[in-house]
Amino acid sequence: MSHAHGAAAGPPGWLLAAALAAVAVVLYLRAARGVRTGTGRPWGARRTWAFLAGVAAAVVAVSPLVGDATGGARGHMVQHVVLGMAAPLALVLGAPVTLALTSLPVAARRRAVRALASAPVQVLAHPVTAGLLHVGGLYALYLTPLYALTLRSPAVHRAVLVHFLAAGCLFAWSLVGPERTSRRPGLRTRVGVLVVASAAHGYLAKVLYARAPLLPAGNGHGVGELQDAARWMYSAGDVAEVALAAALFAAWHRRRRRTSVRRVTAQAAGHPAAECSTGTTSA
Repeated sequence: MSHAHGAAAGPPGWLLAAALAAVAVVLYLRAARGVRTGTGRPWGARRTWAFLAGVAAAVVAVSPLVGDATGGARGHMVQHVVLGMAAPLALVLGAPVTLALTSLPVAARRRAVRALASAPVQVLAHPVTAGLLHVGGLYALYLTPLYALTLRSPAVHRAVLVHFLAAGCLFAWSLVGPERTSRRPGLRTRVGVLVVASAAHGYLAKVLYARAPLLPAGNGHGVGELQDAARWMYSAGDVAEVALAAALFAAWHRRRRRTSVRRVTAQAAGHPAAECSTGTTSA
């Protein structure tokens, strides 16, 4: 088994990830407590638990637990699914962006809102762009010599893991991020992107299964190990994508319900024109 796919490029990398995770958890909990103190309303427990679950999943994925228990191609694929799909969804459902915007001072909050509304961020966070970064990165990894390079270089392997997590978070946020934005595409577009991304992910898993051991190039793994990894990629990836779809439709349903309540309330108060006031919010 390659050292780079063992304990996430060795103990130093694992300890650094654990330290960064601890800092993220402390900052999140402090901000959540600040929201409760400043507004008198508690920060949602579900969001807090989702964020903690996402952090825990990411740390476990790069820990010796995964490297020692699975290793090789299997361990790498576990890291791919957990870091690139499962952990990002949980982190996004924890709404860290909303929490940060709520906790920042007014001036800093305005600057952050302007940055989030800027054209470069809007392009980057569009579901199509995010989907290309998310799925395209997998094709680049497994269909080029990049995978073999991660086996030889711990630094490259760490960079790939960071890309998994960052691209996964961006993709999940573009689809189900709780922050409202008038530029976010509607439900049909987001569902379409998710379907295409899921199909591309499944197709890649089938290619890797059928072409083992030729792909990934220069991998040095056995046929059985590679096919096990491809099966994990396909089945666990399906579960993660179904969870993402469930989160997408759940958010859409909650927003429609809130819109209906506001509409009924406005009509009861004699303001039927309020029906159009929520038309720009994303599902």
